[in-house]
Amino acid sequence: MKTFCGRANPTTGSLEWVEEDENYDYHQEIARSRYADMLHDKDRNMKYYQGIRAAVSRVKGRGEKAIVLDIGTGTGLLSMMAASAGADFCYAVEVFKPMANAAVRIVEKNGFGDKIKVINKHSTEVTVGPDGDMQCRANILVTELFDTELIGEGALPTYEHAHKYLVQEGCEAVPHRATVYVQLVESKRMWSWNKLFPVHVEAEDGEKIIVSPSEMENCPGVPSVCDIQLNQMPSSDFTVLSDVVTMFSVDFSKPVRSASTCYRAQLEPVKSGKAQIVLSWWDIDMDPSGTINCTMAPYWIKPMSAFQWRDHWMQCVYFLPKEEQVLQGEKVHLTACRDEYSVWYMLQKAREEDENKADVRVESPVCRCQAHLLWNRPRFGELNDQNRTRQYIQSLMSVLRRDSVCLCISDGSLLPVLAHYLGAEQFFKANHLEDKIKIVEARPELLTSSHLEDKKISVLVGEPFFTTSLLPWHNLYFWYARTAVSEHLASDVTVLPQSAALHMMIVEFQDLWRIRSPCGTCEGFDVQTMDDMIKNSLNFRESKEAEPHPLWEYPCKSLSNPQEVLLFDFRKTVPQHCLSTEGSVNLLRKGKGHGAVLWMEYHLTADISVSTGLMQISNEKGNCEWNPHCKQAVYFFSSVIESETVADLPTAVTYAIKFDTKTGEIAMDFKLL
Repeated sequence: MKTFCGRANPTTGSLEWVEEDENYDYHQEIARSRYADMLHDKDRNMKYYQGIRAAVSRVKGRGEKAIVLDIGTGTGLLSMMAASAGADFCYAVEVFKPMANAAVRIVEKNGFGDKIKVINKHSTEVTVGPDGDMQCRANILVTELFDTELIGEGALPTYEHAHKYLVQEGCEAVPHRATVYVQLVESKRMWSWNKLFPVHVEAEDGEKIIVSPSEMENCPGVPSVCDIQLNQMPSSDFTVLSDVVTMFSVDFSKPVRSASTCYRAQLEPVKSGKAQIVLSWWDIDMDPSGTINCTMAPYWIKPMSAFQWRDHWMQCVYFLPKEEQVLQGEKVHLTACRDEYSVWYMLQKAREEDENKADVRVESPVCRCQAHLLWNRPRFGELNDQNRTRQYIQSLMSVLRRDSVCLCISDGSLLPVLAHYLGAEQFFKANHLEDKIKIVEARPELLTSSHLEDKKISVLVGEPFFTTSLLPWHNLYFWYARTAVSEHLASDVTVLPQSAALHMMIVEFQDLWRIRSPCGTCEGFDVQTMDDMIKNSLNFRESKEAEPHPLWEYPCKSLSNPQEVLLFDFRKTVPQHCLSTEGSVNLLRKGKGHGAVLWMEYHLTADISVSTGLMQISNEKGNCEWNPHCKQAVYFFSSVIESETVADLPTAVTYAIKFDTKTGEIAMDFKLL
């Protein structure tokens, strides 16, 4: 039996259905479970254990048997905590069959087989009664159903169903409540992820300004949250306009309603400015008194606290539909609306007559301009990067002539507009260029002379950027497109960028290593079975592949110098043979070699290059600054290369890298020398 999976094809620039082994989805799901890093979240685990002990104690104190329902049990960890705390019986619900099977083995291995029943169902399918999955309703409800937005994984409808059918009235819930907090800020950097700023171009006949169409300027965007590691956002990149306020709370020990609703909070700006962004996070109280608290608050809220690194719960960035000028001391109302799975915000000036009015439903924002559907947040940031734009302008100025016939191959690029202003449909109308620039709706291999009005292309340009690209080298589709249009290119064609190079560096991660690190024991419970499952699934394919990560959010230090390992010459067509290289990279600093980072550098012209990865190594310690608009490729080593002193350093790491021109993919292998 086979299964079909969607995958980007770097040679066609398209998403295609690929036939995979029947176990592929299973192994993908297991391998990705490491990415959640929950078992490494010591703060979370400790607080859950404390909360569960307290809940069992309260129930026992009332002279009742402690019957626990654990929804989304995963490894069975929370159920084992409850059984260890004295619960009489636990029902552990897990819908993903391989995980449920693992939970059974882990529970047995830890000696709780007689106290915990694993139920391989969705909680909404669980039955209660003498012949049911549960003998009776539970009086303790334990769950971990939360994502960065709190409700994005369907926590509310799951709780709603559980209270109706699976738990007793007045049950104890761990966590007991969740509280969502918000803060209003102004941030040019974050706003640049949502709106396109005017682009200034110095042309021969004076400065030109490329503006976005009004449809884009006034578009509210999409309701999806932007979840990031806000603790990596420098305080200089945003201005706080309000104090932190509570937006809403959910009490999990009482019946929960998942129906859409709105909440309103009054804010009194502490500073005047442009309200653009709502920053949000939540915390959970494990007990009714709130003494056992687990918070996602960013660094400037609790500056003296030691922060637990997490990748499964981060912080939220919400974009207001439009920026609003606020004045210090002049009250405003922030309205939050939610459905079962998402939250969105709207800001209004507070008026006396509105004070006692009921909240008005604010409809979920819908993108009307299409740009927010075509471009993701990093792409908006990339297009708004003035330094990057300046490099492209300088490059275009050096190759364009007034009679240049220019063909641009990239997704949603502004290069055609830049190229026109420097000499060579919405955007074109907004900038009055409808008759100067032609959009050709044809794949490169289907391009004909009539599309080009029988002209030969003198300048072929690309950023290159394609929406289907996941890994840095997937944008090499530009090379395949350039090969496909060869017959339409002039003999002396200029290709920009003229080439690209794959770069590599060995690094030590501050925290990202946790997503691939075995756990062994967690709060005293043996979860080695889970480690073995993940290792097996990684070996199915994942351990031999790189994965994309936005490294500006994940600090690391370099243990080697960056090194160019492969060159791709766009002035020539894609060769029939594979490109491969072998070599070694010297280790210069002491530390733990967690893996290799790879990225592309595009040589626009002989002396102008654009990096999608490393921008600079900032100090002697090797701290790295990464391009914030791109994801870099991370290849995790199967075992950590560790050295305590420079004298102990392995001399080098050897590498073998192969670019398969038939598939557009890169295979790699690393060994300690």
